[in-house]
This record gives sequence, structure tokens and C-alpha cells, in this order.
Amino acid sequence: MQFKFLGILMGVAIRTKKPLDLHLAPLVWKQLCCVPLTLEDLEEVDLLYVQTLNSILHIEDSGITEESFHEMIPLDSFIGQSADGKMVPIIPGGNSIPLTFSNRKEYVERAIEYRLHEMDRQVAAVREGMSWIVPVPLLSLLTAKQLEQMVCGMPEISVEVLKKVVRYREVDEQHQLVQWFWHTLEEFSNEERVLFMRFVSGRSRLPANTADISQRFQIMKVDRVIGSSLFLGWAEGVLS
Repeated sequence: MQFKFLGILMGVAIRTKKPLDLHLAPLVWKQLCCVPLTLEDLEEVDLLYVQTLNSILHIEDSGITEESFHEMIPLDSFIGQSADGKMVPIIPGGNSIPLTFSNRKEYVERAIEYRLHEMDRQVAAVREGMSWIVPVPLLSLLTAKQLEQMVCGMPEISVEVLKKVVRYREVDEQHQLVQWFWHTLEEFSNEERVLFMRFVSGRSRLPANTADISQRFQIMKVDRVIGSSLFLGWAEGVLS
């Protein structure tokens, strides 16, 4: 149920153009777009495991024979490592199927197949949740990167984008306080700009497309007894 709810949140993010700060493996985004996974996708998230499987497949290159196979390989059945690091059967009844020198190729193929499809049920639940909000069949027209940007926006908080959507009140961009503000923001690291965004707006991402930003970043001067200061926030209103 939690994966279906995640899909609903992702659909809402797409529909409302309010990005989520969501971190999913690249292969998950590909699955959501119905893009077939390859060994390269598994390498991207778990290179060490793929290297281990390749070592088993080509173990004869290291001089290992059938007689010395189990002395070098600590596995004795068709079990393998799942995405969360647990050892699980890679096929039904895998615990009772011996891993031998002669069937190691089948073992490697099955292990790769298991890892590429172990999230199929969860991905299907996410897609079902998304289908309540957006037309899921259209996702197949997107690349994984495009879908990620639609859901999560851009990971970098661009000062140039903020300048494009800013609205000044009681002050203009030439004011010394404004100049100091932009200069300081430009010197921030992206992590610091994310914290700044959370402070002034409660959000940590901006939409990938500037035209999708439905609120203006607002800078307003507030006069005080001891001097002037800037008020920062987000104001409702479509950009002109």
C-alpha cells in the first residue's frame, strides 16, 4: 500500500508541478517508463555484485577447476544478494539447488534476472498509484530522466532561475541590500541554497521548467528603526 501511496504523491507532483525531493535508483525510473533493464543498469547501482558474478562465470580464467570450485566460492546453492543486501533464493527452491562448476553460467544468468526484476511488483504498485492522478500510458513516451525531472524537479537551485521569477516590492534590483543578497546567494553551495529554499518556502526543489513555477520569489524591503532589511518569501501569482 505504501508504494501505491508513493505513486499518488508522484502523480500529484507532476500534476501540480510541485517537485518532490525524492531519491530513487536510475533503474527504477526506467522501469516506471517501461524501459527494459540491462546489465549496465545493474552495474550502475551495484557494480561490486556484477563483478562478483562475472568472476564466478569466468572463474576458469583464474585456474579454478571443478575440484577446487567450492574451495574458492562460498556459495553452495542458488542463492544471491538482493538489493537490500540479504541473501535470498534467486529462483523458487533455490536453497535446495546446488551451485556447481558446471551450472555456474545458469546461476549467474538467474542471479542477474532476479536483481533486474526484484522490484517489479513494487514498481507496478507505484504506477497504479500514479494512474489515479495522471495518464500512466503516457509515461512510456518519456525517458527516465524526463520523468525524474517532472517528479523531482532540478537538484540544483539556480540563482539565475530565482532572478527570473523574482518580484521586488518597495525596493529594486539596484538597491545595495539586494545586491548583497544575490552576491551572498551566489557564493552559497547548492546544499546551502537548498537550506535557504526550505527556510523561505518550505520547498527544496524547483520545477525543471521555469514556466512551471506558479509563484514568484518575492523580495520586499522592510524599514525598521535601526535601518532597513529584506523580507524574503514566495507570493502567489502566475508569472508574466
